[in-house]
Amino acid sequence: MLALGPPVVVLAILHRWSAGSGTALHGIGRMVAQLALVGYLLTFLFGTANSLAVLATLTIMLGVAGWIALRPLATQRRQHYPQALAAIAIGGISTLAIITQGVLAANPWHDATVMIPLGGMIFATSMNAVSLSAERLGAELTRGASYDDARRIAIRAALIPQINTLFAVGIVSLPGMMTGQILSGVTPLIAVRYQIMVMCMLFGASGLSAACFLVLQRRRWSA
Repeated sequence: MLALGPPVVVLAILHRWSAGSGTALHGIGRMVAQLALVGYLLTFLFGTANSLAVLATLTIMLGVAGWIALRPLATQRRQHYPQALAAIAIGGISTLAIITQGVLAANPWHDATVMIPLGGMIFATSMNAVSLSAERLGAELTRGASYDDARRIAIRAALIPQINTLFAVGIVSLPGMMTGQILSGVTPLIAVRYQIMVMCMLFGASGLSAACFLVLQRRRWSA
């Protein structure tokens, strides 16, 4: 409850300034409800050795990520959804496979304690990259830019959060995974190795997904 203090202050500011407090309140409410539900779901998944259950969960996460990614294009979601889903699938699944099977060597390969948390991180960052690239591509093309110029601007915009994080990590911030490991008693050097893996994973997934989405959009905007 104490942690809700700063968000409540922000909500009050948004309400006072008529800046969309309802949307933010809805987001906070959904966050709490979704995390509570996922806690029960993960308790079940972590206790099962059923690969189909893990794959089904990842598929649902992927499908929802593709839909949320197009929130900036709310009126055109249906026509862009196949491209967004394909882009997140290509960038996200390939990265997840490399990390879980190559780097971490999950045993069994469908270990829910590895696949679900990392899949969520990868799909979320891919989703955000596709969302930013979709919004920027549409804005630039509407202004009359060529596809190549709009694509260059869009992928730069999509990667701003990840590149900023690359510069800031270890100096401005200690990311969540590293902080969590240190708080749990893991030595900083081990935590650093895992965090390097995570940073490479997120940058790669977001860049690949954004690039795939932009390539898949060429035919539509060239028509």
